[in-house]
Amino acid sequence: MKKLIRVANHYVETSDWKMIAVLKFCLIALGVLLGMSVRKEHRKPVNVIALAVFLASYIPLMKKFLRIYRESE
Repeated sequence: MKKLIRVANHYVETSDWKMIAVLKFCLIALGVLLGMSVRKEHRKPVNVIALAVFLASYIPLMKKFLRIYRESE
């Protein structure tokens, strides 16, 4: 597991913002495909979990982005 994390960190360090954007589009597409395969009776809990994960990841990302943006002015 440590090797996998080390390789992933190296991948991110050697990638530019365009490659990271492509990676995010890939993950979004995967999420959409998985979401379409959820049975109707399980969609609400899956949506709640997805929203929680989105907010838990989006808020810190935007805080960091806005901090960097303010520092660059």
